[in-house]
Amino acid sequence: MPPVVQVITHGDINEVHVVDLRSDTVSKPTPAMRKAMAVAEVGDDVMGEDPTVQKLEAKAAGILGKEAAVFVPSGTMANLIAIMVHCNQRGSEFIAGHTSHIFLFEQGGSAALAGAQCALVANKNDGTFCLDEVRERIRVGPDFHETFTSLITIENTHNMCGGQVLPLTWLDELAQLANSHNIPIHMDGARLMNAVVQSKVPASRIVRDMASVCFCLSKGLGCPIGSLLCGTKTFITKARRTRKMLGGGLRQCGIIAAAGLIALEQMVERLQIDHEHMYTIAKAIDDLDSDLIRVDLKMVKTNIAMVRLDRTRVTADAFLKRLATVKDTDSVKVIVKGSYRNDGCIRLVLHWEVTDDDVNKAIEKILLVAHEFNNSTLKILV
Repeated sequence: MPPVVQVITHGDINEVHVVDLRSDTVSKPTPAMRKAMAVAEVGDDVMGEDPTVQKLEAKAAGILGKEAAVFVPSGTMANLIAIMVHCNQRGSEFIAGHTSHIFLFEQGGSAALAGAQCALVANKNDGTFCLDEVRERIRVGPDFHETFTSLITIENTHNMCGGQVLPLTWLDELAQLANSHNIPIHMDGARLMNAVVQSKVPASRIVRDMASVCFCLSKGLGCPIGSLLCGTKTFITKARRTRKMLGGGLRQCGIIAAAGLIALEQMVERLQIDHEHMYTIAKAIDDLDSDLIRVDLKMVKTNIAMVRLDRTRVTADAFLKRLATVKDTDSVKVIVKGSYRNDGCIRLVLHWEVTDDDVNKAIEKILLVAHEFNNSTLKILV
């Protein structure tokens, strides 16, 4: 994940309003989830005896149109398991986008633990990459000096491209290319349900040609923990063995799987609210028509926005520290937490706990800070 900025306040933090836009992972379980967790029927999942986990896995597989699913602690583990199963000969290679979560934010687990090296292709702004470049990266009939291509990985929605939804036409073309070389595709669908809601296309259609796909329960869906990894029965059998090896067997995890069932029943369609809230914040920034801070509204489609700064006048770190600081002279007593990708880019993410009032307060604080930095830099320039 991108770096985050710690909160700095003047006075008692309990006296100010906090709007946490660092990530959708910070959200708490809903009241309905807590109630379901308290009464969940459980058993030993490693022994295949937890009925609530079984129900969740079956429901997830059905939604995605896959034969089977396995419940795992995190999306990072789900991606690693998929790579380990598909790249089952050490020294093999998989293709990934250069801004993908698998490459940037999973500590090189594919190399350290799976023994697979990553061949990078350049992600475009919409999260896709050039299929001609993929074609060039595929090792066709490699001699004994080379490794071989075992997998292609994609991300939907694409985190570092601002929550972009991969176009169906592109997915179909990629699948045709991969199938012509008998290479499986794994989709890191951490925020897949955001793509479903934004595109109004069923998850089963989006992932139709994926050999494996995972999605997170602990992001926009609001669960405290967990991801689902889906694929064929053969793939999931192997995935369960790999999960155990990695320490991902959670025993009586029906307690948390119960929250996942609530998420799939109640939290998917409401993601539209997060999308609308994010657009509202982005529109307020865009309306400033400022050369200091800006947002490309065409790229704000789900619950993530990338806010660009003129880094010669203010860095992302400085801007976020000011958002997280409440001064006695501030007209709005609000802390806004965020994260940043680099010195010139702030990342904001919406989740179910952010209310209409939170959105309005966040906008007030962002605009206050933007005007403050704009005025101070203009004085220096003059």
